[in-house]
Amino acid sequence: MRLEAYLFFNGRTEEALAFYAEAIGAETLSLLRFKDSPEATNATPEWQDKVMHATFSIGSSVIMASDGVHAAPQKYSGFSVSIIADDFSSGEKMFAALSKGGEIRMPWQPTFWTRGFGMISDKFGMPWMVAVDDDL
Repeated sequence: MRLEAYLFFNGRTEEALAFYAEAIGAETLSLLRFKDSPEATNATPEWQDKVMHATFSIGSSVIMASDGVHAAPQKYSGFSVSIIADDFSSGEKMFAALSKGGEIRMPWQPTFWTRGFGMISDKFGMPWMVAVDDDL
């Protein structure tokens, strides 16, 4: 068994995939547009080029994504996507990159459990926690 996150970007999935590739080295593994699905007629004409389903990897983790179904924008609450960096400098760099255009909820700083930790909501509203994998 495994657990995978499925993130919705309200029509901005391609922009999010490009942002995460630049910011944290994410790699898009697959992308299916509504117009290419067997049920393409279920999507409105303006939604045909939107992303029905995509998968991308960050390190060894796979995350799924979609533009959704042109519903009202989602507000993310009750969870965060957590990245555990291998070292302080890479964690600090990812935190800074993800925070561009977003909102810092807890600045990058040492804590009692790690040398580096911070929380942000990126420019898509997606909540992130970035931490360093080390023993204090």
